[in-house]
Parts: sequence; structure tokens; C-alpha cells
Amino acid sequence: MTSLRRNLPGILLAAVVATAATILGNALPMVGVPVIALLGGAAIGALARRSVEEAGIFAPGLALTRKRLLGAAIVLLGLGLPFGSVLTVGRQTAVVLIGTIVVGAVAAVIIGRMLALEQESAILVAVGTTICGASAIAAATAVIKPDKDRVAYALGTIFVFNVVAVLVYPPLGHLFGLSQEAFGLWAGTAINDTSSVLAAGVIFGPAAAHFAVIVKLVRSLMIVPMCLGLQLARRKAGETMKTPLWRTFPLFVALFLIASLIAGLGAVPASWSAPLGHLSAWLIAAVLAAIGTALTWQHVRIAGPRPLLFGGAIALILAVTSLALQTTTGWR
Repeated sequence: MTSLRRNLPGILLAAVVATAATILGNALPMVGVPVIALLGGAAIGALARRSVEEAGIFAPGLALTRKRLLGAAIVLLGLGLPFGSVLTVGRQTAVVLIGTIVVGAVAAVIIGRMLALEQESAILVAVGTTICGASAIAAATAVIKPDKDRVAYALGTIFVFNVVAVLVYPPLGHLFGLSQEAFGLWAGTAINDTSSVLAAGVIFGPAAAHFAVIVKLVRSLMIVPMCLGLQLARRKAGETMKTPLWRTFPLFVALFLIASLIAGLGAVPASWSAPLGHLSAWLIAAVLAAIGTALTWQHVRIAGPRPLLFGGAIALILAVTSLALQTTTGWR
């Protein structure tokens, strides 16, 4: 009961902003629900900074919203995406998906050395940018046990480019004349965090959002070989590993796959598809509203110039590589 009282104000605040953003976003489709939710949260954060910071009345509920609701939104999407479709998308996009990750990894090694970036910071920013944003950073953190300041640097860098991606990718997609699926593939392979992939996809179109989330979640599965690689590297260096592999894997990916399997068995009525999609979109808006309240220039200052330059260079390389591979393989 005490936990509910602590969390309720922040949850209600995110819900109110998400509802208002949904109404305004439907009226202004060129702007979109995700952008309005993100900017609405940022406006509240700027006007009531003390209330949304760590000791503020809204802080516990907003933190819970950021941490838990995205997973719920993804699981709901899984109920509308039969597992056969996920496998099909994985096969169809394998060249672009794997090619983008490989190019991003090679670029991270080269650029990290050019910038003389500390190894742990380079690893965290690289895995966050090329694989799965904060989830990949959290997984890598569980393996390599880096200094907390370096984790903050990496998360700050990822946060900055998440916001940039949500605002920039959809208009660029229209400018490049991308189809719904082509944009979904671009967003799913080039944007780092799942929430930003979903947000950009929703802004571009519902078909783009569905395709983007499948591509992104297939990409998130790369967390497993990433963690194995880091663990093997540390064991080779003579370090003892205490964290089991399964604890480094994001739960929402496993739950999405289970939900997709359920959908593939025909257990979800077709009439549920639209309501589940609307609920998922509303939950995403709530998450973005909660993220927006934490948006300050402090994230840029925390990240510092070199990690930001490093993350920005990799993000740009991923974006260009994904589009180039799409063109080569006939996706565009």
C-alpha cells in the first residue's frame, strides 16, 4: 500500500500526459503522439524540476513508468505479431541487420582508438548504439562491472541520440521516400533504444511501427552473443565471472517472443488486434512522457564531448550503412 501511494502520483502524471498527447497527436498527425508526449514531459520537467527529480513527489512513479511500461507495451505488440511473422522478418532482414551490426562494431573499434576513449566507456557506448540502447548497456554492465561514472556517460550519450532520432528520423524517412517497411527496417537497425524505435515508427506510420519493433527485437537478441563475447574476453584475461548469462538478458524480449508464440497459435482473437495496438501506443506515450520529464542539458554535460562524438559518429555510420544495405538488397 505504501509503495502504491509513492508511485501513484508519477504514474498518474505520465497517464495524463499520454492521454493528452494521444488526443493532440490524433488531431496533429504530422507531429505525432510520441513527439508530443516527449515534449509534454520535458515541459513539465522544466516547470516542476524539483517535483520530478529523485526526491520529488512524482519521481518514484515516473521511474517505475520508464522501467516497466515499455516492456508491457512490447508484450502487447507481441500478441499482435504471430511468431511466424517474426521469423520471416528475421530472415528477410538478416543481411541489413547483421551487416549494420558488423559495420558498427568495426567502426566502434577504429573510432574509439582514434578518440583515445577509455575501453570501458567505448564498450558501453558501442553496445548501446549498435545493439539495444540502455538494455545492452545494462547487460554489458552486469558482465564487465565498469565504474558508475562511465555507465552514466554511456547512458547520457544514448539518451541524447534517442531524442534526436525520434525527432529527425521520421521527416528524413519521408524526404527519402521510404516505404513503411523500409522505414521500419531503417529505424529498427539504426536507432539504438527500443522506445525510440517504437516512437519513430509510430510517427511514420502503424505499419512502420510494427515492422520496426520486430526488427529491433530480433536485433536485441544479439545481446546474448555480445554478453558471451565479453565474458569470454574477461575469462581469457583471467577474471572471474559472477553474473550468470541469463541475468544479463532483457526480460521483455523473452516475454515478447512468448506473446508472439501465443499469437501464432491463434489464441488471440482478431478483434483484439486494434484495441491491443491502441493500448500499446498509449503505454509508449506514457513511457516517453516519463522520459521527457528527465530531459535536461545535464545529460549532455554528463556525457562530455568525446563520448558524444563517439556515439554520434557510430549512430551516423549505422544510419548510412542501413540505408546503403537496403538499397543494395532492394528494400527501398
